[in-house]
Amino acid sequence: MIKEIILAEPRGFCAGVIRAIEAVEEALRIYGAPIYVRKQIVHNPFVVKELEQKGAVFVEEVTEVPEGARVIFSAHGIAPTVKAMATQRSLDFIDATCPLVTKVHIEAVKYASRGNTIILIGHEGHDEVIGTMGEAPENMVLVGTVEEAQNIHITDPNKVAVISQTTLSVDDTKGILEVLKGRFPSMITPATSDICFATQNRQDAVKLLAKEVDLILVLGAENSSNSQRLREVASIVGTPSYLITNISELKVEWLDDITRIGITSGASTPEKLVDEVVLFFEENYGPKFRSLKAVEEDIEFSLPPEIVEIKKNM
Repeated sequence: MIKEIILAEPRGFCAGVIRAIEAVEEALRIYGAPIYVRKQIVHNPFVVKELEQKGAVFVEEVTEVPEGARVIFSAHGIAPTVKAMATQRSLDFIDATCPLVTKVHIEAVKYASRGNTIILIGHEGHDEVIGTMGEAPENMVLVGTVEEAQNIHITDPNKVAVISQTTLSVDDTKGILEVLKGRFPSMITPATSDICFATQNRQDAVKLLAKEVDLILVLGAENSSNSQRLREVASIVGTPSYLITNISELKVEWLDDITRIGITSGASTPEKLVDEVVLFFEENYGPKFRSLKAVEEDIEFSLPPEIVEIKKNM
């Protein structure tokens, strides 16, 4: 019988996600529909659907945007070639790239200009990784596992720099970094500040949660890297965990012999999806509810400068 539901804090939207979503909403308010958005603004289908209902049109590439129209780049960042293509098509663009991702892009350009081989720790095919790789494709190599770190070939082992996908935590990159440090002792390592604070905070909260519950539910999309990591962190600690997009994916057989359940959500997951899960347990099991806070999170990012400038002159 389920006796208690514990909600992790922090969970859900991070500052970069809030900034990106607000950028689309402000653009729609200022200019009206349609506003084109390249890729999912954040990795959550519920968010995308809500913005579509307000007039946003999501496309895969800027070549799908009518010439002279307005387009917003997603929070995950873009390669310089994308911006060049937008300019070529006379698109009025707003860059909603998360400031932490932008910081990594700047580091990539800096290391490439110095002639370093740049090792990017990240997941192949992720939107953020594609954008970062595009900053210096000739100088950069992607490493996603310890095995890849052991086998990577670098022409000049004395000129190596490492950067990381922001949605990986310190724990996610630790094993790979240890191997790389052993192979390339003089390499430039990434600053701790390159790691997304929201990713780390949510994983720390899950570790605390896993010690107190029998099962963890992670609300998030399948293509959300940070949501996938939350599920993995719980499993590594030894607590069964499931990633669900919304309440419809919850299977009651998971709840057999479960007394305490922990709930968290990825950085691009709206709180209303958590509320639906809470309501389900409230109505069907009547457990006690409480929160478990790992850290206070109060960081905010200002809107993209293109939006700020327009609002200033309104």
